Amino acid sequence: MSVCLSWAARGILAAVLFLPGTVLADRLVTPGEEGLRQAIAAAQPGETLRLPKGRYGSAVVDKTLALLGEPGAVVDGGGQGSVLTITAPDVVIRGLTVSGSGKVETDLDSGILAHKPAARVLIEENQVLGNLFGVAIQGAQAATVRRNHIANRTDLWLNDQGNGINVWDSSGSLFADNVIEGGRDGFYIHTAHGNIIRSNRFSRLRFAVHYMFANDNEITDNISVDNEVGYALMYSENLKVLRNISLRDRDHGLMFHSSRNSQLAYNLVQRTKDKCTFVYTSTRNRIHNNHFEGCEIGIHFTGGSEKNEIYDNDFINNRTQVKYSGMVHYEWSRNGRGNYWSDNPAFDLNGDGVADVAYRPNTLMDQVLWRYPMAKLLLSSPVMETLRVAQNHFPAISPGGVVDSWPLMRPSSQPVAVPADLAEGS
Repeated sequence: MSVCLSWAARGILAAVLFLPGTVLADRLVTPGEEGLRQAIAAAQPGETLRLPKGRYGSAVVDKTLALLGEPGAVVDGGGQGSVLTITAPDVVIRGLTVSGSGKVETDLDSGILAHKPAARVLIEENQVLGNLFGVAIQGAQAATVRRNHIANRTDLWLNDQGNGINVWDSSGSLFADNVIEGGRDGFYIHTAHGNIIRSNRFSRLRFAVHYMFANDNEITDNISVDNEVGYALMYSENLKVLRNISLRDRDHGLMFHSSRNSQLAYNLVQRTKDKCTFVYTSTRNRIHNNHFEGCEIGIHFTGGSEKNEIYDNDFINNRTQVKYSGMVHYEWSRNGRGNYWSDNPAFDLNGDGVADVAYRPNTLMDQVLWRYPMAKLLLSSPVMETLRVAQNHFPAISPGGVVDSWPLMRPSSQPVAVPADLAEGS
């Protein structure tokens, strides 16, 4: 009778272990080249593998497991392939230092590489250092990558370096609160729709954020500092680009190329060496309540960028507020509100907050200088002075370009606050 009861108890125990949601015991991983691989092979789906301080070799996570690192736990790829490759759903990678990938770009050698079966992967609070690519999401849906520090190798020619976070064919994913520095692009996304990129910080990169053919995404509350380009948004639509900061980027703070039906609002672009914003053949976008300050050019706006609504922006102390060399006139106001221009010497006699006359940021002389740069030698000549006088007295001969019929007398946007550690003088 006691034997029968013993077998019954065993049956009940086995049934409980395989119930959905059953919590399995943690498994302690032994440091060493084979330790992690052996632990994964021996583990049951749903187990937690705890990695104490020490070094571990690269591994493929092909089961639903959680890999939790204690301080000093380092997974090193030894310069070959990807360090951690994930091919199972609901995997968790947390608290590890991941380094030493290979450098074959066509193989996407990465610190952490998640393939299509790795749905709902959670990658958080890791140090992903010295790899070709940092984290690569290749087809995995609903991924979460947050609170990681990613610093890729920079000893290769720029075009041979990898991206901090590389995303392809992923939807419903969240990329938040990561610090990314070094490498080619901080965040590169291609043909991936419906994702959120939020509150990341990017520095010492080519592009902080690089979009290609990625629709219905949100890019919010990110910081780009000291990169070549801040936010390069290309061949995409239905984007929400809100409350981002570009500080001291070299070429462009915001670059909008062949994109449409998107909203760019409440962003701060400051002290870009070339253009605060570059809008190229992009249509039907709303660009409003942005703060563009201290750049060589506030907005470089090209022909083919039709039917955009541009209003309630602040253009402050840019050497050239707007650069446009075509002959078409574009109205930059909406519902009786235009933009604020720091160089507009207008009056507001009725006190309604709107200047009494329209503002045109470009002149005939601008057109001449952009088309014929050597004309700078004639700036103080009688010919140039004649152009100035003629345009002032005969507005009908003004060149094509921006017309703001309702220029604002005071800044309208509330700039995003620059963190104290990035503020000038800190």
